[in-house]
Amino acid sequence: MSTLRVGLRCDAGPRRGVGHLVRCLALAEEFQARGAHVAVFGAVDRLDWATAELAARGIPLHPGPESPAELVEAARRHELDVLVLDSYELDPAGAGALRAAGVFTLAVIDGDTRGQDADLYLDQNFGAQTGALPGRLLAGSRYALLRDSVVAARPPAPRPATAVSRPRVLAFFGGTDAVGAAPVLTRVLLATGHPMELTVVVGRPEIEAELEEISPGRGQILRPVPPTGSLPALITEADLVVSAAGTSTWELCCLGAPAALVCVVDNQRESYTRVVRHGLAAGLGELPELTGAGVAGRAARATAARTLQGLLGSPQRRTALAARAWSTVDGRGRARVVDAVLDAVRPAAVTGQGR
Repeated sequence: MSTLRVGLRCDAGPRRGVGHLVRCLALAEEFQARGAHVAVFGAVDRLDWATAELAARGIPLHPGPESPAELVEAARRHELDVLVLDSYELDPAGAGALRAAGVFTLAVIDGDTRGQDADLYLDQNFGAQTGALPGRLLAGSRYALLRDSVVAARPPAPRPATAVSRPRVLAFFGGTDAVGAAPVLTRVLLATGHPMELTVVVGRPEIEAELEEISPGRGQILRPVPPTGSLPALITEADLVVSAAGTSTWELCCLGAPAALVCVVDNQRESYTRVVRHGLAAGLGELPELTGAGVAGRAARATAARTLQGLLGSPQRRTALAARAWSTVDGRGRARVVDAVLDAVRPAAVTGQGR
């Protein structure tokens, strides 16, 4: 069989965030490791670190086709065998058009197929169900897509309990913090009154400006840092991580991080609820509640602060979360996904059913 040619269609930017691109990068690394030629199709807006990640892997970035006809035309022009679709915004008819054109199509979804007619679907969320699409859905966190840098940093066992007087806390909310969660959760963390070294990843200049107005209390240190490729190292060094309940959840699990999550957008709610219910992370509630005015907002922030206070003061509680999280995501999910794609594509190529 000639070199497999794989395209990944996703977008990233200050409004969209970077979750789609990050999981496509993980798939790209795995396809490259299997000898495939890989290209990304989409917009990567005002994210220098993200374009640098693509360049470092030798992955070309092409404009993102939008309509079904444009997707098919791009697949033909670049002679793609496989096209991965990871978007909430593309016309759902694109998947079926690609299949009709003989391009194997993998749709990455979060619960809702959006009516796409793909050859294969991937829902990497914890507890995702396989019943609705028998034989065509890879479901659950055993298929979590994680980059090389995360897998390489995975500890051989969960971290044991360590009592520390001033815990190291890391807070990050996606590559751009599109919804402005960092200032809100920084205030909630500092409101615990617990001593801490708090590192906050700042996704945008506006976030940094807000953080500059926040004054830490006694024994508290607040350190803003820009988005970094060293995030896995920061995660493994932290005693507690506070994050959005998006794609980074699976990175935190793989690394065995004791974590407290915030549901920042509606499409995270189902996964957030399952993860918290099963004790893989603590739950701090939903961002709209935490930003609310009046009695309800104050109550939501106070409840979240109590949860954080309990975690900061209890190494045993942090360790229990870390152990359950570590055992749930083993870092081999992307290999399972690529195995499934190759198992489907190779027989088609041999029998002449595909390109």
